[in-house]
Amino acid sequence: MLSHLSIKNYTLIDRAEVSFLPGFTVITGETGAGKSILLGALSLLLGKRADPSVLMDKDEKCVVEATFDIHGLNLESFFRENDLDYEPETVLRREIVPSGKSRAFVNDTPVNLNILKDLGEKLVDIHSQHQTLLLNEADFQREVLDGYVNEPELLREYQELFTQYSESERRLAQLNEENQQARRDEDYFRFQLEELQAARLNADELPQLEERAAMLSHAEEIGTSVALARSVLKEDEHSVLDQLNQVKDAFSRLAELHGGIREFVERLRSTVIELSDLSGDIDRFSDLADFDPEEMKQVEDRLDLLYRLQQKHHVDDITDLIEIRDDFQKKLDSIMSLDTQVEEEKARLEKLTVALEEKAKSLSGLRKKVSAGFEKEVEALLKQLGMKDAVFKVEIEVLKRFTPWGRDKITFLFNANKGGQLSKISKSASGGELSRLMLALKSLVQQVQVLPTIIFDEIDSGVSGEIAGKLGNILKKMSSQLQVMAITHLPQIAAKADAHLNVYKAEREGVTTSRIVPLTNEGRLEEIAKMLSDEKITDAARQAALALMQP
Repeated sequence: MLSHLSIKNYTLIDRAEVSFLPGFTVITGETGAGKSILLGALSLLLGKRADPSVLMDKDEKCVVEATFDIHGLNLESFFRENDLDYEPETVLRREIVPSGKSRAFVNDTPVNLNILKDLGEKLVDIHSQHQTLLLNEADFQREVLDGYVNEPELLREYQELFTQYSESERRLAQLNEENQQARRDEDYFRFQLEELQAARLNADELPQLEERAAMLSHAEEIGTSVALARSVLKEDEHSVLDQLNQVKDAFSRLAELHGGIREFVERLRSTVIELSDLSGDIDRFSDLADFDPEEMKQVEDRLDLLYRLQQKHHVDDITDLIEIRDDFQKKLDSIMSLDTQVEEEKARLEKLTVALEEKAKSLSGLRKKVSAGFEKEVEALLKQLGMKDAVFKVEIEVLKRFTPWGRDKITFLFNANKGGQLSKISKSASGGELSRLMLALKSLVQQVQVLPTIIFDEIDSGVSGEIAGKLGNILKKMSSQLQVMAITHLPQIAAKADAHLNVYKAEREGVTTSRIVPLTNEGRLEEIAKMLSDEKITDAARQAALALMQP
């Protein structure tokens, strides 16, 4: 429950400290005194977007802080999941600086607005005239009925399955799309792969082929050069080797005469040996001079193939072609595996569909089971609120498709007048009827799904004095299970409260501000008498107020 609210520099409130008690609290005050300012400040703690225009003093920051008793609400896991310190007395704080930026804190730990909003929704339910409009929305009607059913674990299990089911549907659609595209690409991939496989690619082949092609194209020049070398070195009558051997022999006979001659002879001998080796190497080159037209054609054809493949695939070497070939093989392997993946995903989706259908039937069964009792209780409350001829029905239509909340379409049907036709709420209820219907629904849901605090903002709109007392009794009854607050203009409702806050305007140094004060029993009597009076509070008004305040 909300135990304390501190407001600083918010619209007409320069500073306010308000303590709250369990049970039923009313907030009263003249029109324009600032009653709704209290709700506006509290809404900041529930994640409402910050607006710098709310700053009373544009040079100072606005600070709104609330203390909640959350003992027994089983919120420990929420705090743990969001890395927050759990405290039975938890403090929410929101700050807005003049620049318009805001900061939020939970127990002095900075948090983003989503976390603040999620936590706030577990602590406070603010019922306003704006929220009454939600009553026309299908999602809200379903949430109300599910709140009355009060089986959150079953709904959570269904939604977990629905998430898996939706993901499986998406995955299967993606696989089918990939499979269709793959089938369109398969012939192309296979043609490219077969062409590259037929080429029998070898990473080292191209430079060898290019070298062989060059040798074959110069075979005649090589033959001429070999013949010349043979002739000069050893085959001519006066070959170089013969003449060097003659010189070597001539000087060998003189080697003993002089050391320089011996050295010269050794150098000649080395030269003769080197030239003999060269002559042998030239003989090996003679094979290169054999020109084979068939071999030349084969080499040229092979080079043409490799160059064409390189150009086609925009690469510069055989290694890249090998990688492309292997990639086409992987794509084809993947295409072959897609059929298996599709079948596996179909089987998974079928299992999820069966499980989801079972959970959806359980949800639908519970909704149908409680709907008759829900209808009767709503009608009984509406009768208490002066709508004795009102008829309320819950229509449950089973859909063909799954939704995040089951396969039921929930529609509330309503008629306020005797003999009238049931129709959708948006077509059959006035503003005042909507307000009373919303109160009846909230009252029933809160009996089974308790929030710590619920705040009604002018729930008495369009309500007469006779009905106001019954409305106050319903609020009073609700407060036995949770903390109830109501902003009201009706003395019949104010008289039912356990605690009473009064909002009024005051002027200090030419500045108008709003003040919030708790009233004593005497103060309550005067305030309720004032609400019953025209201009001057009479003794009769006080007596009437006293009578209203009697239990």
